[in-house]
Amino acid sequence: MTDLLEQVTWNQDGLLPAIAQDWRTGEVLMMAWMNREALLRTIETGQAVYWSRSRRRLWHKGESSGHFQRIKSIRLDCDGDTLLLGIEQLGDIACHTGRRSCFYRELRQGAWHTVGQVLLDPGVIYGPDQ
Repeated sequence: MTDLLEQVTWNQDGLLPAIAQDWRTGEVLMMAWMNREALLRTIETGQAVYWSRSRRRLWHKGESSGHFQRIKSIRLDCDGDTLLLGIEQLGDIACHTGRRSCFYRELRQGAWHTVGQVLLDPGVIYGPDQ
């Protein structure tokens, strides 16, 4: 595993971006950061584990929401500094806003427009205090 990690170009904070993409449809669902331990745990468990910069800890996607990401493939880009995760999104919701995708705003005529609907209220997913 050490050799595998040495082939990755980590940024100055020891992180790299990981893009989660639906393995069947190709839809981009989210982007998060991984450190070495997150990548290793992702490989070992077969589920996405990220590094939360705001919480400064590992974050097993779905640990709070139940919306886990099952890994189908992991690809490293040509520069070795970005991962593309082919995932199966369990529960069909990847975004903490209750939407399928975090990329739910689209630029149209100089303004952001919401194009993704809320599938489940975040208060239902995480509780009323979130």
